[in-house]
Amino acid sequence: MIKVGDKLPAGSLQEFIEVEGNGCTLGPNSFDIEKSTAGKKIAIFGLPGAYTPTCSAKHVPGYVEKAEELKKVGVDEIWCVSVNDAFVMGAWGRDQHTDGKVRMMADGSADFAKATGLTLDLSARGMGLRSNRYSMLVVDGVVKSLNIEGPGKFEVSDAGTMLAQARQILA
Repeated sequence: MIKVGDKLPAGSLQEFIEVEGNGCTLGPNSFDIEKSTAGKKIAIFGLPGAYTPTCSAKHVPGYVEKAEELKKVGVDEIWCVSVNDAFVMGAWGRDQHTDGKVRMMADGSADFAKATGLTLDLSARGMGLRSNRYSMLVVDGVVKSLNIEGPGKFEVSDAGTMLAQARQILA
């Protein structure tokens, strides 16, 4: 399992792009994790699935609400990562009003979740292999803080905790 001090695993995540530009086409675009994190400070939070109750009611809205504060303390980007396809993540982002605040990154085949060791098996509930609920602050591709939730919990991966950690680490 990934830990503080580790570099993020190689691979890519997908994002649904609404407006063509800056080398991105409309629709799903693939982003290399190493290139996308190089020289940046990124707050990443992972969750089990788009449109699920806690994720939609608390997790994403918290990061949308605190996006400006996170950016003021030095966070360049905020990523929401989930084991869903880019089309679903794009639609969920529209519903959650994440544009310009949180990048909705798809880990459709759970490759990133597997590579970090942050998987959650929800097969018994008909959801298959998913991402655990977590947050991490990543600086230049290296994990500087990591908050992994216990089963069924939402206590340490919230935006308020990330903001407090970012203030301390990026000060």
